[in-house]
Amino acid sequence: MTIPADPAPPGLASGDPVQVRRKLVGSLYVEAMVLADEARAYFDTGGREERAMLDPLDRVGFSCESLKVTTRLMHVIAWLLTQRALDAGELAPRDALDPSRRLGSAPAVDEPLVRALPPRAAALIVASADLHRRVALLDAAQDEVPAGSPARALHARLAMAF
Repeated sequence: MTIPADPAPPGLASGDPVQVRRKLVGSLYVEAMVLADEARAYFDTGGREERAMLDPLDRVGFSCESLKVTTRLMHVIAWLLTQRALDAGELAPRDALDPSRRLGSAPAVDEPLVRALPPRAAALIVASADLHRRVALLDAAQDEVPAGSPARALHARLAMAF
């Protein structure tokens, strides 16, 4: 007996870009919030014992990297909230392109230091950098002119302007 596959949700079966984008933003938001919660729990409590066992210079580096994780995640969450407001019609497309609402750059990961840190700290640092990198690709894609007819490109530019 064959079990029929669940049909794709409306809008996703046809590859509706608006629905796909909403799903992507929603899943990234959940991922960012879970990662933020894990990082907070680790760096506020669980990681204290591991940090105490590090040499003094690595302890400072551990603290700096934990701040970088927080910075990356807060930038990602703010960008995702902007995208959700855009999807909900609470924000005009041109406002989402304002530099103050863009993702911006992330603090660089000190890779040699990360290799010296406890595995859980290193995993959180790498995960936050990877999430920021993936969201940065989406942010940069906002600048690309949509493929297709010149009329669609003009329509997209007008939508962003107004």
